[in-house]
Amino acid sequence: MIFIRREIKEIIISLVKETLSTESSKKDLRQNTIDVFSQVLECTILDLSKDEWEERELTRQTQKTLQNKVGELHQKILGTIDGIQDLGVGKIIDLKGSNFIAEIKNKHNTTKGNHKVAIYDDLEQSLSSADENTIGYYVEILPPNGKLYDKPFIPSDNKTNSRRPENDRIRQIDGKTFYEKVTGNPSALEELYKMLPGITAEIIKEEFGQERDISKVVAQDEFDFIYKNNRVNEYVNQQPEPKIELSQA
Repeated sequence: MIFIRREIKEIIISLVKETLSTESSKKDLRQNTIDVFSQVLECTILDLSKDEWEERELTRQTQKTLQNKVGELHQKILGTIDGIQDLGVGKIIDLKGSNFIAEIKNKHNTTKGNHKVAIYDDLEQSLSSADENTIGYYVEILPPNGKLYDKPFIPSDNKTNSRRPENDRIRQIDGKTFYEKVTGNPSALEELYKMLPGITAEIIKEEFGQERDISKVVAQDEFDFIYKNNRVNEYVNQQPEPKIELSQA
């Protein structure tokens, strides 16, 4: 087992407790200013009552809060692997290994173009003082269109209308491929995915006394759709992928 269940549980517990303890109420919804234009359009198009719309909106806001934490969750989980250091939230770089550094984002389309340029610059700056064999990774846990990739990261700079220069030490990589690199296990991310429901349900039962049926939670077909397309051949001059070597803790 790559991941130690106890460590994963310790990471998840605060997220679960925060999500359930701060679940929004209708009062909170109004304090945040309801988009009444969106409300009337959605209610009419989807044939919803105002109360039904509010219940959906409360769920959506809770979901959004949770989704914003998932990138940080992956950062902490990856930091439990021997040889990888989680540098914490708010630092220039998220993770550090013996021959790599990484910035972790949950979804490919949640990072705007100008932010991607900033990530490139942060990786470049950090690499300037690192060993010449160190690789800087921009990790997108959820890739676009089911693609698996490990390619040079060349984001477009809207201010200059040009891309950052290609540097084979600054790379863009999907989550499944990155997890495989740092663990040596092609199924590492899938194993983590299957662990999460049971651990989360256990926390909810212990902390809130509520039962969860995890048999209806795991969607293997969705996971397969995201990650099991053939790898995109996007390597510079067909060069081999950089290898990650982990120091022994």
